[in-house]
Amino acid sequence: QMQVVESGGGLVQTGGSPRLSCVVAGRAFSSNAMGWFRQAPGKEREFVATISGGGAHTYYAGSMKGRCTISRDNAKRTVFLQMNSLKPEDTAVYYCAARNGVYASSNHRDYDYWGQGTQVTVSS
Repeated sequence: QMQVVESGGGLVQTGGSPRLSCVVAGRAFSSNAMGWFRQAPGKEREFVATISGGGAHTYYAGSMKGRCTISRDNAKRTVFLQMNSLKPEDTAVYYCAARNGVYASSNHRDYDYWGQGTQVTVSS
């Protein structure tokens, strides 16, 4: 079992650069790929970024490519999502998720443990 807790959301202005953090407790962390997803009101949950267990491989959604960076510190059991140049349409609840496997994935069905989410609101 793993517990996933996000932090770092809040109200930011257009063009802002918040950094989200995700701390994972429980079983071994470096054997788990991690992902960030988001869900805006009235919309489906969508993929943002993912990173492999060792951190060597990262993938991004087209809408966020070039505007965010996912990274991880396995010693601290933490994953980060650095976002830049945010737009009002990036407003959503951002979720961190862990999967039982080292390979990164953009499919939310591949993930086994989810956090409660952190709200990011981008003001225009």
